[in-house]
Amino acid sequence: DAGVHSKAWYAATCDRRMAEDALQRSNKDGSFLVRKSSGQDSRQPYTLVVFYNRRVYNIPIRYIESTRQYALGREKSGEERFDSVAEIVENHQRTSLVLIDSQNNTKDSTKLKHVVRVS
Repeated sequence: DAGVHSKAWYAATCDRRMAEDALQRSNKDGSFLVRKSSGQDSRQPYTLVVFYNRRVYNIPIRYIESTRQYALGREKSGEERFDSVAEIVENHQRTSLVLIDSQNNTKDSTKLKHVVRVS
């Protein structure tokens, strides 16, 4: 179990559009939630949705079968791996998360600061 179901930041029934709308309404840098990924792919079960600088970032959370761990974004060497999705969130509440905008080729970073609940 990824340790998400009892968490305030987990939006179980939320799709991408609802998540993006909720974060834009919050309009606070570092607002975030975790939702189920749109695709039915066991290797990418969740998406971390973060608001920063008037933009919404959808960051895939990958499940690594071989180690039973989770990691953010595309696979890369030396990536941080976590035993649960909750650990990813707790880690990035303390340390900044790098946000990559692939369209504009820019990098930002923010901590996860404000839990957004989807009504």
